[in-house]
Amino acid sequence: MIYLLYQAVNMIITLLSWAIIARALLSWFAPRADHPAVRILNQVTEPILAPLRRFIPLVGMMDITPIVAVVLLQAVGALINMLLRSL
Repeated sequence: MIYLLYQAVNMIITLLSWAIIARALLSWFAPRADHPAVRILNQVTEPILAPLRRFIPLVGMMDITPIVAVVLLQAVGALINMLLRSL
């Protein structure tokens, strides 16, 4: 049971990280894209990115929030997995 939870946490963290990376790349190459896939990426990642944007300033003209979000997701995932392994 713990192993399944461990796998689920890893899968969710990985999928969210890739969704954030995809959104960041799309913002560079297709900033005004109105494709359904882009809307889904925005809906999935905005709850993670929006709170961070309140605290993380722009670096020049660059939004580094996606980088911080991926690092935080990985750290939270590692912490959860460490807690699960200790059970």
